Amino acid sequence: MSISTHVVPERMAMTPADDFSAVPPFEIRESAEQRVPFVFNSPHSGKHYPERFLSLTKLDRMAIRRSEDCFVDELFGAAVPLGAPMLAANFPRAYLDVNREPWELDPRMFVEPVPSFANIRSARVAGGLGTVPKLVGEGLDIYPGRLPLAEAVARIDSVYKPYHDALKRLLTRTHSRFGYAVLIDCHSMPASIRVGDNGMRPDFIIGDRFGASATRTLTEAAIALLISMGYTVAHNKPYAGGFITEHYGRPARGLHALQIEINRGLYMNERTLQKSSGFDALADDLARLSAELMAMPDHNFLDGPLDRPLAAE
Repeated sequence: MSISTHVVPERMAMTPADDFSAVPPFEIRESAEQRVPFVFNSPHSGKHYPERFLSLTKLDRMAIRRSEDCFVDELFGAAVPLGAPMLAANFPRAYLDVNREPWELDPRMFVEPVPSFANIRSARVAGGLGTVPKLVGEGLDIYPGRLPLAEAVARIDSVYKPYHDALKRLLTRTHSRFGYAVLIDCHSMPASIRVGDNGMRPDFIIGDRFGASATRTLTEAAIALLISMGYTVAHNKPYAGGFITEHYGRPARGLHALQIEINRGLYMNERTLQKSSGFDALADDLARLSAELMAMPDHNFLDGPLDRPLAAE
């Protein structure tokens, strides 16, 4: 089977020293023909850190990676030969978070006032995890001081918006061809996460925005498949899905979005950020999960026509 990696062709206007010339900000990986109505998205697994960005941060090259969903694009890589495209970020989450609203900004981070339309009061901004993050995963400040507002504007205009344009095109193309589209948004979580009164440490958390972003049939199928493989699975708590799941999931219009969070302890050493011996087995199980979800009958998804175009804002 022929598999190719298509890099988004636009040359984006970067700030002068943000070098994505050798490694594009993101890429679309797909086989010669899309054979299933699924699109996979890995927005937080990017590991190309521009040198100028590294010069702005107060963190070393290991600490800055603590928010990275390491290897998640690889774990779900089997989706591509199965016939589904994958959009994968190469830029890191610490640089820009596309799983946020486009202008979810903390005004305390910038020298100049943020635009009046910016969302400055969200819980994500309060937690230091806005569109341009203030913190990495362990609560460490990324920058020693305030940034010029132009830094955020450049990242949003040159990376965030093209990323969502690419995702929108994939979903629109998929919906047009198959009559519906299923977005699988792929993430990882710290091994320390616990849920419920008994403090269960889940292997996976499936998020569907409490039923708003996907059919119950799809959600229940994903949970049941993972449980049948021997994994512990939580539903929506503490991760119900971020901006991407919320924004693109419209089941009544034939658009379904499911967020899958994987416990990093299953496949990597969180201290060294290296793959562990469990990586290959987990990748095999995710290949099976992907294949079996793709094999679900169409009637589980066809809840009505798409009656409006997708939007990135």
